[in-house]
Amino acid sequence: MNDAVSRTGRVERTTKESTVSVELDLDGSGRVEVDTTVPFYDHMLHSLATHAAFDMTVRASGDIHIDAHHTVEDTAIVLGQALRQALGDKTGIRRFGDAWIPMDETLAHAAVDVSGRPYCVLAGEPEQYNTFTVGNNYPFVLNRHVFESLAFHAAINLHARVIHGRDPHHITEAQYKAIARALRAAVEPDPRFAATVPSTKGTL
Repeated sequence: MNDAVSRTGRVERTTKESTVSVELDLDGSGRVEVDTTVPFYDHMLHSLATHAAFDMTVRASGDIHIDAHHTVEDTAIVLGQALRQALGDKTGIRRFGDAWIPMDETLAHAAVDVSGRPYCVLAGEPEQYNTFTVGNNYPFVLNRHVFESLAFHAAINLHARVIHGRDPHHITEAQYKAIARALRAAVEPDPRFAATVPSTKGTL
């Protein structure tokens, strides 16, 4: 990989439901500024960027007086678009990454392929928490919307699963951290593929 190449993305998106801007640097050190007006989501995005070792700035506002859904999902869409932009042609990356994250009683696993083919498989979240709201502002069911939106708009293959867990806060945070660590491994430079794309097709 050419060290002079800047692996950054900057995307803004405005709809009748939300206004979102994301700036992302894949070669950062975890410097993060996040304000989505949904406090628990801010906490999760901060954790995501920190454990992925990305520099990331997120600003979002929307119709949270109705529900957090639009703002949360739209932010994930823009984050995915910024990630895809920052990846460029993907020359010199490792491409694949996975991570196991324990958090107290919870264990989560994530695997990522920066393939250019969007796909998302989520498994293991306890169904009884689908009506639970974490921190009184983040509905647990939004996890699926966030991860699917991120995967499809970043054009990555993402598998995330909860092996076990009983606290919805821990389950959510372990998944975000597992995805972050998997992404960190997948997008980092691989010196053995420094001038090539890691694919038999020659492109990702």
